[in-house]
Amino acid sequence: MTHDEPSERFTAIYHRHHRQVYAYAVSRAGRTLADDVVADTFLVAWRRLAAVPEGPLPWLLGVARNVVRECFRDDVRQASLALELRAWVVEADADVADGVADRAAMLAALAGLGEDDREALTLTAWQGLSARDAARVVGCSSATFFVRLHRARKRLEQAMTDTAPVNRHRPVRLTAQEYSR
Repeated sequence: MTHDEPSERFTAIYHRHHRQVYAYAVSRAGRTLADDVVADTFLVAWRRLAAVPEGPLPWLLGVARNVVRECFRDDVRQASLALELRAWVVEADADVADGVADRAAMLAALAGLGEDDREALTLTAWQGLSARDAARVVGCSSATFFVRLHRARKRLEQAMTDTAPVNRHRPVRLTAQEYSR
């Protein structure tokens, strides 16, 4: 083994998974804290490179999860995340496409869920992890994670039903005749 191999392995892991770890950090801690979470996560990966498994993403996300829990306690993290989710809702509301109303409703419903529900949903939907890998991130069995994910999906569905606007505003489509008036 040459001296360059550990640094090459770390560099490959970093380049391959940085975006996913960053996206996870944003979804858990908000944009304002995400860079710090990612830096601390990869610092741990560098220090414990021999312990990093071949499929490193679940391990990295587990480290990122621990970094968020240890370094950024509930008040700061929740305030930052709530601000981030509100910004996403405002951004989604500003779009003009028909599907944006659904996106805004989903983001608003997601923002109203508990931290564990948001984590289960974002690990699978946004991070693209299998239930088995997501279970490794949160430190539970696959069966337990499947139950958590099922319940989180039900709560999200209920939250979306509860927050669905009664009278959705749709853009008015003018005919050529009406437009020329």
